Amino acid sequence: MCFDYDASPPDLPEGSGMALPHGSGQELVLTSADGTQFAGYAVRAPSPTGAGIVILPDVRGLFSFYKQLAERFAGAGVAAIAIDYFGRTAGLTARDESFEYMPHVAQTRPDAIAQDTAAAITYLKTQMSPAPHAIFTVGFCFGGGNSFLQAANQHGLSGVIGFYGSPTNRRNDNPAPIERIGEFSCPVLGLFGGADQGIPAESVHQFDAALTSVHIEHSLHIYPGAPHSFFDRRYDDYTTECADAWQRMLAFIRAHTPA
Repeated sequence: MCFDYDASPPDLPEGSGMALPHGSGQELVLTSADGTQFAGYAVRAPSPTGAGIVILPDVRGLFSFYKQLAERFAGAGVAAIAIDYFGRTAGLTARDESFEYMPHVAQTRPDAIAQDTAAAITYLKTQMSPAPHAIFTVGFCFGGGNSFLQAANQHGLSGVIGFYGSPTNRRNDNPAPIERIGEFSCPVLGLFGGADQGIPAESVHQFDAALTSVHIEHSLHIYPGAPHSFFDRRYDDYTTECADAWQRMLAFIRAHTPA
């Protein structure tokens, strides 16, 4: 599990954009290629940079943290949409603290998440004005691993970003990101906590070596002493790490968004 239900993402670093009020986005119902309806939350960028991002949550799906994160990205000029995973098994019900998410996580499939990601990408390209011409994904924990996997799914992405998503662990007997590296087609940014017991440094080093072996541009950074889910505004001990993570993300997006 990542953030508490009342957690908030860190503010943008000073000079990186504007603060948008919570609730400034639009609640959506999207339709996947298999006909599944699922929830999303989209936020337009007041000063668009040409970039767009799909946000892949942790195991609890689309709750307040990720809606606020979409607002942070939009404030930085990146059109954003956060999506839910559980339309096929839980419908459009709320993902509040009472939602029992693990039975639904156990039923997720990489191909279905890829279809939902594709629907979100289509929304960014067709419903945002101006349409972003460089699309990225970012995910956290369960979503971090899923974000890495989108590099292999031929979405035409400009890059993928993963926070403390395991590159080597399988889930539901599906391939781990490192097992699909031969299919990756875009740059990778990975951000990890050095004190994250679920993702040892060795697995990050293995990911690094595998990406290097197939000549995929990448940057993997481990924050010494930082725990799993350190990217939380309440974690006063990790404000420096949070600011650095924001800077790395925004620099990665800028570097891979054509003028």
